[in-house]
Amino acid sequence: MKKIVTIIGARPQFIKAAAVSRVIRDEFQECVSEVLVHTGQHFDKNMSKVFFDELDIPEPKYNLEISGGQHGAMTGRMLESVEKVLLDEKPSWVLIYGDTNSTLAGALAAVKLHIPVAHVEA
Repeated sequence: MKKIVTIIGARPQFIKAAAVSRVIRDEFQECVSEVLVHTGQHFDKNMSKVFFDELDIPEPKYNLEISGGQHGAMTGRMLESVEKVLLDEKPSWVLIYGDTNSTLAGALAAVKLHIPVAHVEA
């Protein structure tokens, strides 16, 4: 079974991930498992939980709760935390969306660990 770790943290990513996660869950559940990681970049209920509820996105296995502060500091904390998740999960692929701090941290952590990255943009 292939494992995909999906890194999300902002509203546009939730919307994009909803469709892809649904296809993975409905069409590929026998050969692909998905682990959702929410960085916490958008932490307010109106910016996060409501999207998960309304779009039927599975509850993230990891919520890194990283928000606020300067972009560099936030991205650095995300990079460190995402790396730990990837070392624990040992995925076949990392799936990232858009162009946010979460995207950068997920891509960089995966590449440094020699894990292939798939990137979805609008």
